[in-house]
Parts: sequence; C-alpha cells; structure tokens
Amino acid sequence: MGRLFGFLSVVIVMAIGIYIYARQVESSSAPAGANNPKAAINITAVRSDLISIASSERRYFATEGKYASFDELISTNYITIARQRPPYTYEVQTSSSGFRVVATRSGDDASGTPAQLSVDENMEFQTSQ
Repeated sequence: MGRLFGFLSVVIVMAIGIYIYARQVESSSAPAGANNPKAAINITAVRSDLISIASSERRYFATEGKYASFDELISTNYITIARQRPPYTYEVQTSSSGFRVVATRSGDDASGTPAQLSVDENMEFQTSQ
C-alpha cells in the first residue's frame, strides 16, 4: 500500500510540474502579446533596438552630462540604428532628469503587437495597446 501511495504521489507531482512548464512556455513564446511568429520576431527586434538606443543615451549622459535627441545620438556616432523598423518608428523624448525611447506602430495591425513600446532611463519597459 505504501508503494502505491508513493508512486501516485510521484505521478501527481510530475503532472503538476508538466502543467506549470507548459504554461510558462506558452506565455514566453509570444513576447509582448504577439500572436504569430513573425510578429514575435519583430517585437523582439524592436525591444533590442530600444535597449541599444537607451544604452547609448546613458553613455551620452555619462560623457556629456545631458541627454541627447535621436539626431544628436546619430550625429555623434553613439548609435547606428535607423529611425524605424517597420511598422515601428523610434523617437527619443528627453528632459533634464531623464529620457524615454518610444517605438510607435503605424497603421492597423491584427497580429496583436502593442501600439507603443517604450523604455526609460531605468531600463524599464512599458507597452500600450
């Protein structure tokens, strides 16, 4: 009887583990709410661009003591990223105390990608539908 109880316990624990693993894989396979693989790849690339721009902005602040516009980052060779990755366009919003890099989607998109992604000076991401 003890062996049967032990075997059933192992089976139940394995089933719970597999369920949790399946839920995590399901949620991580569609970053930022994208519903298809092409959109997921695009969102991943946009997030990578935002991280690069934000890192460049932080480096610029460390050397110059102020935050720079997108054009200044390009002209001073801090970044080599284009202003857009279709269907997203990039914009840098600066203030004396911080910055925000925003990627805005143009047009309607049925793939479930967010309308806007942004990252701030603390490297925190926000999305909006």
